[in-house]
Amino acid sequence: MTTTAPPPVLGTPLPARQRRSRGPRRRYRLVSPLALLVLWEAAARTGLLPADKVPAPSLVAATGWRLAADGSLWEHLVSSLSRAGIGLAIGGTLAVALAAAAALLRLGDDIVDPPVQMARMLPHLGLVPLLIIWVGIGEELKISLVALGSFFPLYFNTYAGIRDIDQRLVEAAKTCGLDQWQRLRHVVLPGALPSLFLGLRLAIGAAWLSLVVGEQVNAQTGIGFLMMEAREFAQTDVVVFGLLVYAALGLLSDTLIRIAERRTLAWRRGLQAT
Repeated sequence: MTTTAPPPVLGTPLPARQRRSRGPRRRYRLVSPLALLVLWEAAARTGLLPADKVPAPSLVAATGWRLAADGSLWEHLVSSLSRAGIGLAIGGTLAVALAAAAALLRLGDDIVDPPVQMARMLPHLGLVPLLIIWVGIGEELKISLVALGSFFPLYFNTYAGIRDIDQRLVEAAKTCGLDQWQRLRHVVLPGALPSLFLGLRLAIGAAWLSLVVGEQVNAQTGIGFLMMEAREFAQTDVVVFGLLVYAALGLLSDTLIRIAERRTLAWRRGLQAT
């Protein structure tokens, strides 16, 4: 006589064995980045990589320590973070609001979605000359670029997430007596959250990419300004360090979003790698 294990209940915590296995897996993910750093250091020290083109990681780390010690790094970092935060807040708020209007309302779909679909074909970084004419070369330009870069990924993923909700779930909620706002809260919002989080991760990546370009136009502070100033004096180590700072900021923000997604969508069980 064979017995089958009962199916897992939605929302139950993971077994202890699966929770314990996450620790070694996270350590394994550090192997390839550390191996790349070792190879980079070895190639730079043996002369395979010219020092004036690609400095060794140890030299880049020493440069970063020096910039952190004299306080200049933190000044530029705060400026970049504030620009990215303000631009992402503006672009993200507009994207979610317009996507919800276009996905939930027939009139919104007819009015909002067509111009957004046309605008997404334009590379937003190619709009820099036009934005300079419109808003100048000050802080407004940097924030506008970040807002534009974060708008489209979040809009399209939110729109698709709402439209992909099974209509039968909405009809079932209506049959159970839920009003319109209750259906939005208990059916539409949970159903669209996975796509919204995906759009947010893509929007953050686009925001940092836009900021790299924006901070190279008439900036006085910021990581991009630090890199442009270092380029003038052929300080390759500072340029490489600035790129690594951008990469670290992007990775950190993506990690925070993934943690928030995992906790918010604890009820969803996705496919696990084997």
